[in-house]
Amino acid sequence: MRVVVQRSKAAQVSVNGEITGQITKGFVLLVGITHEDREDDAAYLADKIVNLRIFEDEAGKMNFSLLDVGGEILSVSQFTLYGDCRKGRRPNFMDAARPKQAVELYEVFNTMLREKGVKVETGVFGAMMDVSLTNDGPVTLIVESKA
Repeated sequence: MRVVVQRSKAAQVSVNGEITGQITKGFVLLVGITHEDREDDAAYLADKIVNLRIFEDEAGKMNFSLLDVGGEILSVSQFTLYGDCRKGRRPNFMDAARPKQAVELYEVFNTMLREKGVKVETGVFGAMMDVSLTNDGPVTLIVESKA
C-alpha cells in the first residue's frame, strides 16, 4: 500500500457537486493499493499514520501526532498512485489492485483508522471526485507498507 499523507487545516471531497466527506484539522490521505497488499499492510499503515509526529508543539517542533491533536482524516482512494510512468507517455496502471480487491482493503484500512479513535470521512470508491484542501505547512509525506 502507498499513502500520500497531507497535513491539512481543512479539506473536503465531493462527487457530482455533492460533498461526501469533510474534515477540519488533520490529514488528507490518498490511498493506493497494489496486488500484493493484505490486511497486515493496512494495519501497519493505520498505526503508522495516526502516530506520525508531524504536528507542531509549542516550540514549533514536530512532536505531536494526529491522536495527540484530536485530528480527523479524509481518506480518498487513488489507484493512480501505482501508475508507472517510466515507459512511454501514458501511465501503466498494471500495479494497481483490481477494484474488488482494492475496495475491500480500502474499507478495512478506514475501519482500522476509526478503531484507533479517529474520525474518518471518505470519498466514493471508483468515482470521479473533486478534492480540495488547505495544505498546512505544506507537509506532505509518502508512507508505504513495503520496504
